[in-house]
Amino acid sequence: MVKYQIILLAAFLIVQGFEYWLKSVNFRHMKKYGMSVPQGFEGYIDEQTLKKTYEYAVETNSLSVKESLFSSVLLLIFLFGGLLNLYNTWVNSLGLPFILNGIIFFLLLSYLATLLSLPFSLYGTFRIENKYGFNTMTLRLWIIDFLKSTAISTILLVVALAAGFWLIRESPGYWWVFIWGFFFMFSLFMMYISPYVIEPLFNKFTPLEGHELEDRIRDLMGRAGIKVSRVFKIDASRRSRHTNAYFSGIGKVKRIVLYDTLLALMDENEIVAVLAHEAGHWKKKHVLKMIAATETIALAVAYISFRLLKIDFLSGIFNIHGASFFARIVVLGFIFSIVSFPATPVFSYFSRRHENEADRFAADLTSTPEWLATALMKLSRDNLSNLHPHPLYAKIYYSHPPVVERVGRLRSRPD
Repeated sequence: MVKYQIILLAAFLIVQGFEYWLKSVNFRHMKKYGMSVPQGFEGYIDEQTLKKTYEYAVETNSLSVKESLFSSVLLLIFLFGGLLNLYNTWVNSLGLPFILNGIIFFLLLSYLATLLSLPFSLYGTFRIENKYGFNTMTLRLWIIDFLKSTAISTILLVVALAAGFWLIRESPGYWWVFIWGFFFMFSLFMMYISPYVIEPLFNKFTPLEGHELEDRIRDLMGRAGIKVSRVFKIDASRRSRHTNAYFSGIGKVKRIVLYDTLLALMDENEIVAVLAHEAGHWKKKHVLKMIAATETIALAVAYISFRLLKIDFLSGIFNIHGASFFARIVVLGFIFSIVSFPATPVFSYFSRRHENEADRFAADLTSTPEWLATALMKLSRDNLSNLHPHPLYAKIYYSHPPVVERVGRLRSRPD
């Protein structure tokens, strides 16, 4: 089995090395071209902003690489250094029932991963985000949010694990399809209840009633064939100056949520254009298409996992003595993390196509492409977004087309 360890290690290092190389290529490209104000961005972006963008990218990328290297080294030690074997032996020694055994096995690993990521999270929030004027969160609020999110994730993880392992125990020959169905329904359930139960635990939602903007939004959504139940403003500025807006809800009736930072940054025309873009995603059925694609892949992965978890090959790779079902899942997850990398540019490609379609829809719905163009330029400026990504890096990782391309396409359309 040593040769399989070598093959897996080599494959992991190749993927990781390629990712780090791409980041360095993207960074050098930004260093070379990042001080150039794109045509048409004059008045929105200046050289001082681009210099600040470059410095922000240096610090965030450096932290990202350090965290990635730290996590990768620990993962390799855990798998190839025999710690998984020791951990599996210890959990098995507790003599717990199958379902409780699985919950403890993965819950403790989840807590450990969260604990190890804390220094990077704190540094990113209170050092980098503070330095560049994004963070508005106090340490007290950060701790409260952390405790809330930990409690919520624990509850959800325990429920998901308990249900999943119960299905495995009760239907050993067909659990793969039942688990796929359960997690599909569970994700839809979370999409439905999250806006009403979870999100209000972190933010205050204030109805945007009696406001001219609300009337314009309802009129716009009506022309797009979307019913709006409520339009809310949330106090995002308590935590960050980053901006956003989103739809929530299943079916034709949507809740629209606007960050207060977005309301402060943009005029009404630009906000309407941003929401028209989001409406485009719903009207073009992008969410439905992505769900269909991911669930099809998830079903295939579930079946492949079912077949592989039945054999001793997975535990044999790392010489795990008395390997539990759960240790095999860890090994399988590691393998999938390697072989799934080629899917990254594929999903990125279709995501960029969807964004372009939503941009075109917004331009047609508002009849004024310039509204969305200026909104995108403001978002790029205020979020210190890289305006000059390397083309290869963008093709592999960017879920949205580079903003310079988006603005150029919008402005090439007639008003």
